[in-house]
Amino acid sequence: MAVLIALGAFVMTLIGGLVAQHIGDRRHLVLGLAAGLMLGVVGFDLLPEALDLQSDDVFGVPAALLMFVAGFLTLHIVERSVAIHRAHEGEYAAHTHAHGPAFTDPGEPVKGIGLTAASALVGHSVMDGFAIGAAFQAGSTVGLVVAIAVVAHDFADGFNTYTITRMYGNGRQRALVLLGCDAIAPVIGAAITLAFTIPAGALGLYLGFFAGFLLYLATSDILPEAHSPHPSRSTLLCTVAGCAVMWLVIGLAD
Repeated sequence: MAVLIALGAFVMTLIGGLVAQHIGDRRHLVLGLAAGLMLGVVGFDLLPEALDLQSDDVFGVPAALLMFVAGFLTLHIVERSVAIHRAHEGEYAAHTHAHGPAFTDPGEPVKGIGLTAASALVGHSVMDGFAIGAAFQAGSTVGLVVAIAVVAHDFADGFNTYTITRMYGNGRQRALVLLGCDAIAPVIGAAITLAFTIPAGALGLYLGFFAGFLLYLATSDILPEAHSPHPSRSTLLCTVAGCAVMWLVIGLAD
């Protein structure tokens, strides 16, 4: 089941990359909704489940919450290291993300930044798939809501993989190859979890870590990207709607 659902992430990643080539003026609404779905999963499901599975304290703080902060900081450090955020805020508004002359050739060193950033996105997509498999080991409800969050944000993943690769001067064919790698990565991650059963305590720690991971993606990656070209009320409403949808899904599943 985890691998089959990961195929949904595969399809959504490809759709995100293809949309990046032909996007209209509504991308901010999709990204706002995806961020809301991810925030809902973190607050309404992942953190409560992590605390249930791992109740030990470390120096007065639940171990699952320490892993939550560690997940947030880990992705922050990785992104700072490979300059993924160089494209946010000012640069996202300035680029047209179109074919042809909009993507100039800045030289191999700058191209390498795009490849490194896109490769980091592929790496965290493997973690996405692993999270789906791990969540299904915790229970079908947890697996379902994590799958919804992963599939939702993999649209943004595919969009960013293609856009970042092209924006730093790489050719369309290279961008499509990286997009394909990013799409297959969640399936590989989910398949890995079929080989073993994760102990409950370790699973709680991992879910806490992944909650921090998702929170960072939603608040530091997707929401700034959604609001930088369109600081609109409609984007905010989509984010709130995404949280409400996850609350409804979790309530119905329970």
